[in-house]
This record gives sequence, structure tokens and C-alpha cells, in this order.
Amino acid sequence: MSAFVIDAFEFSRSNGHRDGVTPVAEMSRLNKECADQSGDIAWAVDGATSKHGYPQLTVSVSGTVQLNCQRCLTPFAYEIDSSTVLMLGSDDENADEIEEVIADESIDVIVGSRTCDIRDLLEDEALLALPLAPKHEVCPDASLLESLKTDKPSPFAGLKSLKPE
Repeated sequence: MSAFVIDAFEFSRSNGHRDGVTPVAEMSRLNKECADQSGDIAWAVDGATSKHGYPQLTVSVSGTVQLNCQRCLTPFAYEIDSSTVLMLGSDDENADEIEEVIADESIDVIVGSRTCDIRDLLEDEALLALPLAPKHEVCPDASLLESLKTDKPSPFAGLKSLKPE
């Protein structure tokens, strides 16, 4: 069995803990969203039992990835720092019941597994931490944007004369 595969229920019951660092290059779904494959993601997974008695995992990720700015199209460093609590249900029906009982939008309820690969949970958390439209606070080189903004007349300006009065 892989070092990353756990029995999520036993891990939670025994207050298990795992942590490590994984290169972005080894996270196939994450590195597709990045400008390059550089960087590392530090991570931790902690098992516990919730105050309601349900098994839960706390998944935390942090690190720096390179994203492409949607304004100027150049890469920039983006800091990921995210943590989430995942409550575990034994099946879909049980997960739905748990959601109703806890009634907390900040906690996700998932179907747990006795052969849970935590790499998938870690990569999911890193992906969810990425912005929908990544961009610099202030783009370093606005010349590309300025080159797109020209004083050329609109190609539709000529159509205005064809409009009936």
C-alpha cells in the first residue's frame, strides 16, 4: 500500500497526522493550471472526530505557484495558503444526513474511503485555492496593454451611416 493511501475512518479515529512537501511537477492537474511546473506545495492532513462524533480530515496546503496574469499574460508568483475541514460519510446517503445535522456551509462532507489516496485531496485543495482569473495586483509592464488600446476608429463606425434615420 502506498504511503499516501490511508483508511480515512481509522486515520480520523486515531487522530492521525501526515505532512510533507510535494513538487508542483508531481501534481498533474495543478501543474496544468500553472505557467510552469516550478515550486513546491507543503501540506498536512490531520484526522479527528468532530464535536458531533463524525470522522473528519483537515487538509492544509501552502506554497508558491507560477500563474499567468489574465491582464498582461506574463507569469507571476501566487501564494497558496488554504485549509479545509472534510467530514466523512460512509456513503452518499450518510454524507447527506451529516450535512443536514451539521448545517455548516464552511465544512464539506465527502464520502470517505478505507483506501483514500490523500494526494487527490491535497491536489483538490490546491486547485480550489487558485483564483478564477489570476492577475497581478499591478501589472509590471503595461506596454502590452497600451499597444492594444489604439486610437484606430472602430471597425463598426462605418455601419452607423447605413442605419436608417
